[in-house]
Amino acid sequence: MTARPDLDALPAIPRDDEGPVFRAPWQAQAFAMAVSLHERGAFTWKEWAKRLADEIATARERGEVDDGRRYYHDWLAALEKLVAEKQLLRADELTRRKDEWERAARETPHGKPIELRPTAS
Repeated sequence: MTARPDLDALPAIPRDDEGPVFRAPWQAQAFAMAVSLHERGAFTWKEWAKRLADEIATARERGEVDDGRRYYHDWLAALEKLVAEKQLLRADELTRRKDEWERAARETPHGKPIELRPTAS
């Protein structure tokens, strides 16, 4: 059994007394993907926390306001970079998956869960 990640090691994670809070379903999904990949041994939590901190610092350097609303955008960017760095997916596969998610999100009525449909190969 893999140890649960130490959420206190993460910079500025939006949370309440019960744990992380999410403003949109995609944020919870991005969170779950990072935790799942960590639990599968794809990267250490220390690696993850550093990558996320680097992404947040880069956003600050670009002049983005750190009010918590962009936190999971930074989270997702960090996840994409770590997945690419660790070669967990080929770059073209990652791009294809992102495109599929964007298409599915655009086609999903507001308030409904986003579902990926199999694509023809």
